[in-house]
Amino acid sequence: MENIAIIGTGLIGRGWAMVFARAGHRVALYDADPKALKTNLAVIRGALKDARAAGIVKEAPERIFRRIRAATSLEDALAGADYAQENISETLAAKKKIFAAMDKAAGPKTILASSTSTIPASAFTKSLAGRGRCLVAHPVNPPHLVPLVELCPAPWTSKQVLARARALHESVGQVPITVKKEIQGFILNRLQAAVLNAAFSLYAEGYASASDIDKTIRDGLGLRWSFMGPFETIDLNAPGGVADYAARYGRVMYEQARTQPARPWKKAVVARIARERRAQLPADKLAARQAWRDRRLMALVAHKRDAAKKIRP
Repeated sequence: MENIAIIGTGLIGRGWAMVFARAGHRVALYDADPKALKTNLAVIRGALKDARAAGIVKEAPERIFRRIRAATSLEDALAGADYAQENISETLAAKKKIFAAMDKAAGPKTILASSTSTIPASAFTKSLAGRGRCLVAHPVNPPHLVPLVELCPAPWTSKQVLARARALHESVGQVPITVKKEIQGFILNRLQAAVLNAAFSLYAEGYASASDIDKTIRDGLGLRWSFMGPFETIDLNAPGGVADYAARYGRVMYEQARTQPARPWKKAVVARIARERRAQLPADKLAARQAWRDRRLMALVAHKRDAAKKIRP
């Protein structure tokens, strides 16, 4: 059993609390806003009940919840912590401030990780005395339902710290990958950016509606991508594997990519997409649809877990 500190209790922070608590670890949850802390503890309790109903967790939700405690201060949260996950606002100034405080308050062996989705660890840990124990552990929202976590060390992050962080995430059921060198957006967001930029471009140039572009991913690419990555997909899409696929389609893929370079997301285009989306889903229904998304994710996670046991390559 590890002692885990979660700093910041928004969407990501409360998801991380559930990840570690359901795996049997003690979690100290801290937020500078006591009201947010209280609110999100209640959300966590409800989400654990939903997870049990979906079959994602087998243990009683209240038993899991009892492993999470409200910390009264940053120092209280970090006292005795083996691993700390920061989830505050996505600005460089905020990251520098909180990591300076965490580095001062945490014990020397505590791993300090950030959930940042865009800022490399070197940008906010360079001047810290304990910079060797700092890294990025970027999750996907919500982390208790989508298991990928991108581990991206700074140039000075200890190899032992990276190995410990990876082992911890694997042990709690996450799927860690290692980003070998720093790059803005890491891996997931850069892949997502490529898809989004292509989608915006195709929409702006009048090739398809927003709804039909969504269907192309949801009922096309997304079906395979839910259990295979892009390289495995093309490896299975040609008789001779990936080299055969590249020989057959590499040139045409390159030509297509050349014709859709990244462009700014113009306000007029965003406004048109927003009108289409609001016609399909009124603004007052967004929260309900988000809850629906999470239930669908729970069902998909449970299905993938069960299918992995029954269907083996």
